[in-house]
Amino acid sequence: MKENSGVLYIVSTPIGNLEDITLRAVRVLSEVDIIACEDTRHSIKLLNHLDIKKPLISYHDNNRIMRAHQLIEKLREGNDIALISDAGTPLISDPGEELVSMAVENGIKVTVIPGCTASIAALTLSGLPTGRFVFEGFLPQKRTDRIKHLENIQYEDRTIIFYEGPHRLKAMLKDVLEVLGDRKCAVVRELTKIHEEVVRGTVSQALSHFETHNPRGEFVIVIEGSKNKAPSEEKSELTELSVEEHVNYYINQGQSRMQAMKSAAKDRGITKREVYAILNTDK
Repeated sequence: MKENSGVLYIVSTPIGNLEDITLRAVRVLSEVDIIACEDTRHSIKLLNHLDIKKPLISYHDNNRIMRAHQLIEKLREGNDIALISDAGTPLISDPGEELVSMAVENGIKVTVIPGCTASIAALTLSGLPTGRFVFEGFLPQKRTDRIKHLENIQYEDRTIIFYEGPHRLKAMLKDVLEVLGDRKCAVVRELTKIHEEVVRGTVSQALSHFETHNPRGEFVIVIEGSKNKAPSEEKSELTELSVEEHVNYYINQGQSRMQAMKSAAKDRGITKREVYAILNTDK
């Protein structure tokens, strides 16, 4: 074993256009002993473009725990390792957390070579407030879990950034419209590539666009933050309203009637069925 451990470099790579790589990233990739990447077949294209020939080791979601132990051992032997993802910055909706955590625990130096991140690029293109924002990544695939997650952030007042694939985009936008309401948004696809596109407007307008234009490519969805206070801040005022007024309050905020009934029921500490019964009794 060598006297000193190697260095783990977290290296950002282009998200589309191969010219979007820093000079420092090129130098580091040229100098390290090993490059850990999600898909060796994908990363070899970038390395061939840069005329870099280095040993590649796959590091992806399915092998990240086992491979992390192997990479830590390589680092302890004195090898410098660059961690890259298929595109953008590693660890941002990509594997790498376990490896970095283990490196830190083992006293191995970790440093970052910053560069492209799709979330920040889309935020700057969105036309929405950029001073304060929150990154949510991919929403759960299961609809019930997705709805629950959206309900948990429905009063988030910072600009919200999501990732989504083409096959679930429309379903995701429908759920956002139902739970968060018809807010301003920007749906960005194929960042830095030939077919880069930004669809700006409201959630309903974006959904309408993709009902007639088949979603293709990878998407970043940027949503306006909530302008409403959380129930804990205004619950006392809302519960003084009649049940019908309470439900209408949420409908006026852009929620569907069913979601508004659910929100009102939650505020009042009763079930949605009880809200439904009261509304029908009052008619």
